[in-house]
Amino acid sequence: MRRRHVSRAAVGVAAAMTSLVVAAPATATPGAGSAGLGDPYFPLAGNGGYDVRHYSLDLDYVRADNFLDASTTITARATQDLRRFNLDLRGFTVTRVTVNLLPATFTREQEQELVITPRVPLRRGKPFVVKVEYRGEPTEVIDPDGSSEGWVPTADGAFVVNEPQGSPGWYPANDNPRDKATYDMAITVPKGITAIGNGRLLSKRDHGGKTTWRWYEDSPMAPYLATATNGVFELRVSKAGRIPLYHAVDPAEAPNGAFDVLAIEAEVIEFFSDLYGPYPFSSGGGVVDHAPEVGYALESQTKSQYDSTPGEGTVVHEISHQWFGNAVSLTVWPDIWLNEGFATFSEWIYDEKHGGQSAQASFDQVYARPPTSSIWTRPPGNVGGPAFLFSGTVYDRGAATLQALRVKVGDRTFFRILREWYARGRDGNVTTADFVRLAEKRSGRQLDAFFDTWLYQPSKPTTW
Repeated sequence: MRRRHVSRAAVGVAAAMTSLVVAAPATATPGAGSAGLGDPYFPLAGNGGYDVRHYSLDLDYVRADNFLDASTTITARATQDLRRFNLDLRGFTVTRVTVNLLPATFTREQEQELVITPRVPLRRGKPFVVKVEYRGEPTEVIDPDGSSEGWVPTADGAFVVNEPQGSPGWYPANDNPRDKATYDMAITVPKGITAIGNGRLLSKRDHGGKTTWRWYEDSPMAPYLATATNGVFELRVSKAGRIPLYHAVDPAEAPNGAFDVLAIEAEVIEFFSDLYGPYPFSSGGGVVDHAPEVGYALESQTKSQYDSTPGEGTVVHEISHQWFGNAVSLTVWPDIWLNEGFATFSEWIYDEKHGGQSAQASFDQVYARPPTSSIWTRPPGNVGGPAFLFSGTVYDRGAATLQALRVKVGDRTFFRILREWYARGRDGNVTTADFVRLAEKRSGRQLDAFFDTWLYQPSKPTTW
C-alpha cells in the first residue's frame, strides 16, 4: 500500500517488543469455531474451525442506488468437528444460508460475525460448501487510522480495496491473511460499466441492459487482496511474456498519462523476476480510478488499485508487493513491515539498477532524519497499534533495515536471502522471526541484536 494523506491519532510506544507470536484463537465452546483468530491488532478478524479453499462471488451492483445483490459460495474443509461456525460480514440483509445444499440457521453477532449452524454437523477433515445470499448497501469501513476501505462509492461505481479489514464490507469471508484461497467472480453491472476482478478475464457478456464480467484468480489469495472495482474505464490488454496484463483507466485520469505509467509494468515484472524469482501469478495489471477522496494505492492481487494517476515509484512499489505481501504474506498484522519495508526497498533497488539514486543514498536520506522523528520513536516491528499500521516507519525504517542488512552481509548473501525468502514463503504466510532465522542461516551470523535494534527499539540506531 502507498498511503498519502491520512490522519492518525497520537499513540505512544512505551517499550520495544522483542518478539511477536501468533495469539491463540478466541475461546470457543466445543463444536463451535472460534469468533476470531487472535491477531494482536484485529483479534476478531477471521474465524476458527475451518480452512477455506475457494470463494465464488456472484455480485450484481447498481451505483445509482448503491445496492448490491449478491451471493458467495465458499468451499472449505473443517479442521475440527463443527456444529456451528462463523463468517465475517458487515451490514446487509442475509436472506438465505445453505451448508452442503441444506438450509442452515444463522444469527448476527457483534459488528461482523455471521454465526451459521448447519443442519448436519460437520466432521473434522471433511470438505463442505456454504452459500450465503445477501443484499443491501455495501459497508464502507473506516480504519483506526481514519482511512476508508471496503466498497468505497465513486461517481460512476466503486473503488474496492480492503487492507486490512474491508472485505466483510462486501462479501462474507474468513477475513484473515492466514486463510488464503482461490477466487472466481461474476460481477454484473449496468451496460457501459467495466468491472475488474482478480486474475484472468474469462468472459464478458451483455444481457438485458447489463454486463457480467467473469474473473478467475488461480493462486491462493488473502481475503483483503480481493477487488471488484467498477466504473467507467477504458480497458486495455497487453502481455508481459505470456502473462496477460489488464490496465483500466478512468477517462478523467487518461489525460494525466495513466496508461503511459502503467505501461512500465511488463519491464518491472521482468526486473523483479530476475532479482527475486519468477512472477508469482498468471496475470497482472492495474486500475487507475478517479477517487481522490481515498488517498492511497493498494496492491490488490494481480490488479493494483490507484485512486489517481500514480508516479512511477508508486507503480514499482505496488508491483513488488505481488512478491512480498501477496505471494509471501504476513501471518499477523504487526509484521506489516514485511510487506511495506520490502516494497519500499524494492523501489530503492529499482532506482539503483535503472540509473537513479542508489539504495544506499536512499538509506542515507532516511538515516539523516533527527532522533526525534517518529520513524525512530515508533519502531516498525511495534508501531503501537492498528492506528499506526501504515505509518512511515514500516516503509522507510523497514526498507532501511533491509539496506543495513545488505551492507552487513554483502550483496551476494543478501540477495540470496531475498530469493530464498520468496521461494520458501510463496503462497504461504511468514513472520519476522522466520526472516531472522533465514538471514542468520544464510549469513552464518548471529543477527538478533541487529534486528532488535532496527525493528524493535524506539530509538535511532547508532551501531549495528
